[in-house]
Amino acid sequence: MTTAGGSYDCHRDHGPYAGIADLLSTIAVDRPRLAARHRVELHAIAPRLDRTARPAAEEEPIRFHPARRTAWLAYGATEFVLAWAGRLRQPVTVRFDHVGNADETTRELLDALARRTASTPLRLDLRDDGPHPTATVTPTPEAVRRMLGDSLARGFYHHAARTGRRGRALVTPDDDLRHWWAFTTGLATALAALDRATEALDLYHEARTITDDPKITMSAAYATAMLHARHLPAAEQDPAQARHWLEEAIRLAAGLPDQRQRTLSTVFYEQGLALLDSRAGQPDRALRLIDAGLARLGAVLAPGERRQDLARLRHNRAQVHLALGDPARALADLDTVIADDPDNCEYYVDRAALYRAAGRSRAAIRDYGTAIRLGPHLPEAYYNRAVLEQDRGRPARARDDLGRVLVIDPGHLDARIALVNLEVERGALDAAEAGAQAGLALAPQEPALLCTLGLIRSERGDLAAADDLLSRALAGDPDLVEAWTNRAAVRFERGDVAAAVADLDRAVARSAAPVPRYNRGTALMRLGRWAEAARDFTDALAQPDLDRALRRDLRRELARCRRASASAVGRAGDAAAADERRSDRPA
Repeated sequence: MTTAGGSYDCHRDHGPYAGIADLLSTIAVDRPRLAARHRVELHAIAPRLDRTARPAAEEEPIRFHPARRTAWLAYGATEFVLAWAGRLRQPVTVRFDHVGNADETTRELLDALARRTASTPLRLDLRDDGPHPTATVTPTPEAVRRMLGDSLARGFYHHAARTGRRGRALVTPDDDLRHWWAFTTGLATALAALDRATEALDLYHEARTITDDPKITMSAAYATAMLHARHLPAAEQDPAQARHWLEEAIRLAAGLPDQRQRTLSTVFYEQGLALLDSRAGQPDRALRLIDAGLARLGAVLAPGERRQDLARLRHNRAQVHLALGDPARALADLDTVIADDPDNCEYYVDRAALYRAAGRSRAAIRDYGTAIRLGPHLPEAYYNRAVLEQDRGRPARARDDLGRVLVIDPGHLDARIALVNLEVERGALDAAEAGAQAGLALAPQEPALLCTLGLIRSERGDLAAADDLLSRALAGDPDLVEAWTNRAAVRFERGDVAAAVADLDRAVARSAAPVPRYNRGTALMRLGRWAEAARDFTDALAQPDLDRALRRDLRRELARCRRASASAVGRAGDAAAADERRSDRPA
């Protein structure tokens, strides 16, 4: 067994994942079966492990990876290293040099390893020093362009941005317009992915002031439109500007000399218009554009050609069918999309959502699992699968998936809230409280976490603190039914029954759920308001799909309420008769 010890040079000059990719490759050779279970992330980080892969830049991706994918890769790679380290028979020290000058991908993965390997025999020695030979040969524009294309295709945008700037420093638009434009648009793509869309917008404006080359200005117009439609901060997005630049791109595409390229460019630019139409509440218009585009592509493409491009259009059409209230057609399109492009995790997530809405939870779980494998480790797929597992009565599986989400993305509040609530349900109050506090450290006024923490304080008997937390939750979200219900329980326990009823009035006004009515009925009985209590119990019993235990309790309380009401009526009758007898006595 190889120890994988030694030192690794992490300097960014060696590219994304420098040093750490070498360690992973060494472990993969040592543990091929383990490596096979982590194939997707290992091939993304260390492409040389994939003997069948073409250079990423040659794949001409039509969709770029999201920037956050590197966090998913870091999670998968860390799981791989942890599984390997767990089998070590003696401590192993691995030294990483030039960590301070490492690429962002390398630092992200080393940070993930450092957080999770402290209790293993693997010892990480992270250094900023060590030998580092400097390059003595200036790369050619062609070589830099290949590096840029590879980084963009693999989703390593910090490295792509540095490479794009390096390329722009090598050439000018006067002496090499072709390469200058490749470096400029590549840099703009990287900046947009890194949420720096305003800088990307400036680059396209610069290109238009420098050249009137029709192909460059056409591409710049389309890219500018997408920045206005998708990538600028929400408050700065401008659908009118997006439509203007799309129409300009389509006008320039009409002048392309090659009929096939003219059709391809026009159709794909029109998909941007379809997006704007759908967002503007005109899905029928968007559908006509997409259908027309598919027909025109069918006329110029050979059978089986550009299947991913066609899949993209059909995926767009599936979204429009859904907006039009036709999930059956949306599902049919997604089935075709996945058949044509089976390695795109996004398509499985979308199909899983349709399965979930249709009540086909097993099929949805299967698709989320595929998305997790291809993503890899897509947090939203883990989260959605957890929700389904919880609905199916599998809380342990749900907790596992939610825990994975929070390792990958500690700021995922929905996962944090769901996991805290699951811990409360199983009585693990210490774990629930720790989780709630961790979430509130990131979002101090999050109503759902304040509500759950209030419930925990109530369970521990600290009613004053519980009341305060629940009141804070309601200040942030007055429609949070759980907070009204829980605060009512706290106030009921503190003896303020009238305040509890007032809180439950608000809960019942916002929800048809049976529990607030059950609780209000109980409080009303305490106040002797038997008829109102009976109505609440009756209304709660009328709700569909009641839990068997709750149904039993409601029937018991309703019967008790009716007996008490009848007894009260009887006592009132006896008192009236006594009064009448007294009035008949002689003075």
